[in-house]
Amino acid sequence: MVGDTPSAVGADEMATYLEIQNWVKSHHGFVPKTCWIAHCKDMCGLDPRRSPNRYGEARTNPCPLDKTSAIIEAFRHFEMM
Repeated sequence: MVGDTPSAVGADEMATYLEIQNWVKSHHGFVPKTCWIAHCKDMCGLDPRRSPNRYGEARTNPCPLDKTSAIIEAFRHFEMM
């Protein structure tokens, strides 16, 4: 099945948001919003991209608790943490 093999992402690179979205969709049945991925990256100490349309430091759309574990599982799959 596609997506079951480890990513070709190197240790100095991170998976793209699209790669994470596709992996989560194929394994958990939903597509995470990019702001959820950024929030999870921030919680895990990874360096999230800053959205060009974000104003201020407050998160207006944080990741729901029931979606967090699937996104973090994707980080582990792509060896980002």
